[in-house]
Amino acid sequence: MTNFTPDRRSLLKGGATMLAAAATMSGEQLLGYAKAWAQTAQWKPEAGAKINLLRWKRFVEAEDVAFMKIVDAFQKATGVTINVSNESYDDIQPKASVAANTGQGLDMVWGLYSLPFLFPSKCADMTDVAEYLGKKCGGWAPSGEAYGKLDGKWIGVPVAATGGLVNYRMSAAEKAGHKEFPKDLAGFADLIKGMNKNGTPAGMALGHASGDANGWLHWALWAHGGNLIDKDNKVVVNSPETAKALEYVKGLYDNFAPGTASWNDSSNNKAFLAGQLYLTVNGISIYVTAKTDNPQMAADINHAHLPAGLDGKTRELHLGFPILVYNFTKFPQACKAFTAFMMEPAQFDPWVEAAQGYLSPFLLGYNQNPIWTSDPKNTPYRNVAETAQTPAGIGKMGENAAAAIADFVVVDMFANYCTGREDVKTAMASAERSAKRIFR
Repeated sequence: MTNFTPDRRSLLKGGATMLAAAATMSGEQLLGYAKAWAQTAQWKPEAGAKINLLRWKRFVEAEDVAFMKIVDAFQKATGVTINVSNESYDDIQPKASVAANTGQGLDMVWGLYSLPFLFPSKCADMTDVAEYLGKKCGGWAPSGEAYGKLDGKWIGVPVAATGGLVNYRMSAAEKAGHKEFPKDLAGFADLIKGMNKNGTPAGMALGHASGDANGWLHWALWAHGGNLIDKDNKVVVNSPETAKALEYVKGLYDNFAPGTASWNDSSNNKAFLAGQLYLTVNGISIYVTAKTDNPQMAADINHAHLPAGLDGKTRELHLGFPILVYNFTKFPQACKAFTAFMMEPAQFDPWVEAAQGYLSPFLLGYNQNPIWTSDPKNTPYRNVAETAQTPAGIGKMGENAAAAIADFVVVDMFANYCTGREDVKTAMASAERSAKRIFR
């Protein structure tokens, strides 16, 4: 790991004790740091700047509290006003698109991976901020660059990702014959079948769940060598590899808890915490909630990456969260200053800790945050950037790839086959037609 500044090393050197102190920094101390930072920062906010920022609704309350502390300190240190509004994953995109089309209403949006690529011509060039952070914080993971850059220019700054990893009850997995979590596709299928047989079923969303369904179904497609598009963004979803993926997922679906074809992003959380579900793909929020509300359940929960594909490589689609600045904002310097400030180690490390594993940074320096090793059950989420692919897979991320995931092209293909609405050939052909309308 390279490019660590002295202040970054000193922050990490003290480990958990020093980080805990940073996390509990008083408002006065944080404000003092913010004022000092603002005096030397290369971005000088415009006089009277007022920023309207839209972000996704919290899943971990402590994360939101830590974020708002950063907002408050920045406002007091710079005189900039930041109005923060919150929407669900699915509601972020339409509101962000309206702002992009009308040129008003919002200055910044922090949302899902696809947003900057839906309207790249409306995004401010954030290259200076991204390069500053990369040099100071250990460099960007390749997946971070893929989430943020288009044609060599950063159109968004990937703040972090929420890892879509396997959440499972250890006792149920062991009873199904798997004391160790399976590392291959056959073992994973055997685990799902065994858990259902024992009355402790798994379940993953096949409905229009922007995060959960897109995540695990793209994994299934890639794991079998299938892709929606090739490296030249040519549609190649109608293939023998995709057919294998469809058959594999149908085998899993037949052993899922009932109703997964209509699940949204919160359905599996609720079912798991209610004791109706024993394995799913999700962020760490289930475990975080259980530690408070049901410690006995939390003790039985563990996490794992999805199994490697047929070629032995693990490719996953996680919820990357880039923050973008519209190029029509009247306050570009204020927006850039806030983005850089919130991702500085003094703020970002305590924020990552407060998120309790729900935010996995793309900046490699933050892999050393003690949150990843203080509880071994958090550790898999540290490595999200290593396995992450963008929705484009092996293709080039852009407006088309963003539109394809927003339209649930891959999700609908799997759902239509698994629920019996279409056979394998028809499901692939339908997905191919939908994709070709997008990738013209």
